[in-house]
Amino acid sequence: MIDIKLIRQNPELIKKSQIWRGKDPKVVDSLLEIDILYRNAITNSENLRAEQNDLGKLIPKAKPEEKEQLLQKLKILSNQTESGKNQTLQLEQKYLKLAKSLDNLIVDAPRGGEEDYIVLEEIGQPKSTLAKNLKIKDHLTIGQDLDILDTARGAKVSGARFYFLKGLGARLELALQRLALDTAIAENITPIITPTLVLPEIMEGTGFLGEHAAEVYKLAEPDNAYLVGTSEVPIAGFHQGEILDLEKDPLSYAGISTCYRREAGSYGKDTKGIIRVHQFNKIEMFVFCKPEIAQDQHQRILNIEKKMLSAMEIPYRVIDIAAGDLGSSAARKFDCEAYLPSQNRYLELTSTSNCTTYQARRLNIRYIGNDGKKHMAATLNGTLATTRWLVALLENHQQADGSVKIPQALIKYMDGIEYIRK
Repeated sequence: MIDIKLIRQNPELIKKSQIWRGKDPKVVDSLLEIDILYRNAITNSENLRAEQNDLGKLIPKAKPEEKEQLLQKLKILSNQTESGKNQTLQLEQKYLKLAKSLDNLIVDAPRGGEEDYIVLEEIGQPKSTLAKNLKIKDHLTIGQDLDILDTARGAKVSGARFYFLKGLGARLELALQRLALDTAIAENITPIITPTLVLPEIMEGTGFLGEHAAEVYKLAEPDNAYLVGTSEVPIAGFHQGEILDLEKDPLSYAGISTCYRREAGSYGKDTKGIIRVHQFNKIEMFVFCKPEIAQDQHQRILNIEKKMLSAMEIPYRVIDIAAGDLGSSAARKFDCEAYLPSQNRYLELTSTSNCTTYQARRLNIRYIGNDGKKHMAATLNGTLATTRWLVALLENHQQADGSVKIPQALIKYMDGIEYIRK
């Protein structure tokens, strides 16, 4: 959520942010109206409770002829207090619903929609890793030819958009994860293997049950839990309700998990192969820090992502995502996209988002500031490696003889194997 004090002080700023996102700014006015009613209800309830307590103290000292009258008045006050309490609870629910419906306040993101991103830099040249006169194959054809990727049997066993990674294909993904893990450790990031099931309050607290709820798998009753689409969710919940020690350094984690996504609304788009699948593996960086260093931490995460992608020896670019294409929790987001030879376009491999205090406020995660007071922490996240990277690896490192060259950084994790051959 956004700090209600900021909304009261500068509602026009919040409205502008909503407009930049393509959302309704009127919700800000509705929230402020409920906020006034809610605060008045709290004050009224507190006054009634104080009056009730004062009256209760008079009854034991009252004369017999006065006691009955005081008891009747106390009964009336008690009913009024209970009614005020119920009204306050109802207003609180309306207040929280509206407050949580507001997306995070935009921080320096470009204006516009999905196509209005800004390219910040390009690393490597498209097709620079490919041999001349190579007949380019897509990753699915390469994987099938080398017998390392099987989507047909994946569909037979689990349905559409599932797959098997086999032999050196499985080893290549594990090698990628091991490099990502070593990279995280070298950056003083703590590895953490997370649950892949979370409670509704954790999923809701991270902002994934809003406009993206259709993409989330929910277990059937009687289980009241969700499958995570990223370890960002359980790591955010890891410190729910806690007061963190952020005096010296941020808390940085690298979450290792299997992830599940419905990919709702993406029918016919990237459904071939393993670009958009329902299950995949991912290592996700997650940071808790003081808000004043959140932008620096955002650059830190981006630089680590770039380091990993450069080690893959593939052409890629970094883009600044426009406000209208941001998720509800993100104040700003950078994507790294790898070049995809078979489609002559760029494909997102990593995202890193600065969520400022939005998630921490919903999950009540705080720290003690230099003033000795408790403040909301900031949270950030960023992809370090995921199954989708295999798409770019296979396509950019395909050879004329049908083999795939292993990037130098991964060879030691492949026990010295330099090529995947038939």
